[in-house]
Amino acid sequence: MEVKLLNIGFGNTVLANRVVAIVSPASAPMKRLKEDAKLANKLVDATMGRRTRSIIITDSDHVILSGVQAETIAQRLLTDNNPKDVNLLKAEKE
Repeated sequence: MEVKLLNIGFGNTVLANRVVAIVSPASAPMKRLKEDAKLANKLVDATMGRRTRSIIITDSDHVILSGVQAETIAQRLLTDNNPKDVNLLKAEKE
């Protein structure tokens, strides 16, 4: 099994194959998810004191806060894992 790291900003990385979802923190369900993870001691704050711009959910139910936009992290994940998917993502935007 090959280990691939995903840069989530400010020198922080996560294992790319453990990421289940990358979401925006704006909605009420995501705010509840963040609070529930904090109470369960499964919240990792990787914002480095900046505003939370994305929430990363892992297969171990850990919730990681990042100061980088969800679209940027998703782009990095696609670029690192399968370059062909990047072209599909660009085509959807056009």
